[in-house]
Amino acid sequence: MLSVAISTRFERRGIHYGWMIAAVAFLTMLVTAGTVGAPSVLMLPLQKEFGWEASEISAALAIRFFLFGLMAPFAAALMNRYGLRRMTLTALSVVFAGMGLSLFMREVWQLIILWGFVVGIGTGLTAMVLGATIATRWFTERRGLVIGILTASTATGQLVFLPLIAAITEAGGWRIAVAFILVMLSICATGILLFMRDRPSDLGLRPYGQLHEEPAPTGAIQSNSPIDALIDASRTRVFWVLFLSFFVCGASTNGLIQTHFVPLCADFGMTAITATSILAIVGIFDLVGTIASGWLSDRYDNRWLLFWYYGLRGLSLIWLPFTGFEFYGLAIFAIFYGLDWVATVPPTVKLTAQRFGRDRANLVFGWVFTGHQIGAAFAAFGGGFIRDNYQSYLPALTIAGALCLLAAPLVLAGRGNRVQATA
Repeated sequence: MLSVAISTRFERRGIHYGWMIAAVAFLTMLVTAGTVGAPSVLMLPLQKEFGWEASEISAALAIRFFLFGLMAPFAAALMNRYGLRRMTLTALSVVFAGMGLSLFMREVWQLIILWGFVVGIGTGLTAMVLGATIATRWFTERRGLVIGILTASTATGQLVFLPLIAAITEAGGWRIAVAFILVMLSICATGILLFMRDRPSDLGLRPYGQLHEEPAPTGAIQSNSPIDALIDASRTRVFWVLFLSFFVCGASTNGLIQTHFVPLCADFGMTAITATSILAIVGIFDLVGTIASGWLSDRYDNRWLLFWYYGLRGLSLIWLPFTGFEFYGLAIFAIFYGLDWVATVPPTVKLTAQRFGRDRANLVFGWVFTGHQIGAAFAAFGGGFIRDNYQSYLPALTIAGALCLLAAPLVLAGRGNRVQATA
């Protein structure tokens, strides 16, 4: 196979094939994240063409966020059983089908099925657990850095693609933008088919930085069942601290800002291209902030990192209405908020792996990530509901900021013993 030849050449040059796996995953997560984020740009064109209410479109996006999270622990179990390569190709195929069929939709129920259920399930088959699985399976050293890079690809993809999608939509309509997404998904599937391998042992390698075989961690969850993982993990305080704090993370990022920022700016007279340019700035600085967070998570107490991340994010959301929604004020917000967009993920993954062991960290993190997406669904629907009933998104910003300020001291309680092994 091509991957064997490349691995051999890499080994001669002192390069571990895990970096190729990380690169392919980076591209895949970047594009699938752009697919998840695209509907926020397409909300206004859909409203204009079909006359759908913001709350109706938000309902479809809320379902997508919920399934994106709910599928995560099951996706981890499927990856453990059937392999990264097979499950990632399956996920891309499902997303491709959902987005492709949406070109022909005419009714809001079709939007809910295709962009809510089909795309939600497809993206959920990889979700954030793809990055967590690769980082814990292929890397012993630099694990926090890899988690930071792959997490940044997800958040950056959700934001950096938006100006391009907005420009394509303005020039040729939302269907041309969807066709562009389909082309990018096809490119990702080709990369996975050619280069992805399931484990280092498939190529006769150990994880990067591991010199000897490691015994299974004491107290690691023995079952591959996501339900068993949930039952065992839920007996610990640290799981609930991570779950609830990640609920707030999802509500204050994907659910509110990613979904509603463009229509929020439209309320103040800004064009979609200008608003998505602000989100692109968020994405660029997120890339810096999340990679830096991965580096920091290898060196400092991850609970204190989370304390500062949630606290600063809460302050930035509360300050947002005071920018006057002028470009320069929003640009300052984008820089400050962007550095913290998903900087919470590397410390959360590291805390999960420390408490529940390498082999089942992706299962437990899958359930923690479910909390993230429940929060995103809550804010996605709640933001639309508040806008329809109060003619303003500003109360939603205040609520999200307050939740972040509550989450900051909560994460300091995230200390606990390893989960007991399942019989």
